[in-house]
Amino acid sequence: MTISEQQWQELAQAANKIMTMAYAPYSKFKVGVAGLMDDGRIVVGCNVENASYGIGLCAECGMVSAIHASGGGKLSAVTCVDQHGNSLMPCGRCRQLLWENGSPTTQITTPEGIKTLQEILPQAFGPDDLVERREAR
Repeated sequence: MTISEQQWQELAQAANKIMTMAYAPYSKFKVGVAGLMDDGRIVVGCNVENASYGIGLCAECGMVSAIHASGGGKLSAVTCVDQHGNSLMPCGRCRQLLWENGSPTTQITTPEGIKTLQEILPQAFGPDDLVERREAR
C-alpha cells in the first residue's frame, strides 16, 4: 500500500493529539502512536504508567488493543511520537506487537526516515514460527 504525504500528516496529527492524553506522572515521558489500517481507519494509543513501573503500558499496546476492539485488520503505516512531537522508535516488545498486527512491509516513521517493519525487526519471530517449529505430535 502506498502511503500519501497527506496520510503521513494525518498520522502525525493523530499521534500528537493522543500523546497529550498519555498518563506519565512518573517518567514525564508521554508517547502517542497512530496507525493506518488496511481499511483506511486510523487507530491510536498512548502510554499509561503505573506506580509499580514495570506494568505500565506502552502507547503501542493501547493502539493494538484499539485495533482489535474496532474490528481488527492489519497495520499499513505507523507513526510514534514523543512529548515533543519527534519520531520515536518503539521498544522491542512493541516492535513485536506491530509485527503481529502488520506485515513485513508495514511502514513506520523513524528518526532516520520511513522504514518497513522488516528493516527495524529483521529475522522477526512470528505466528508462523509457532506452527513451523512446534514439536511433532
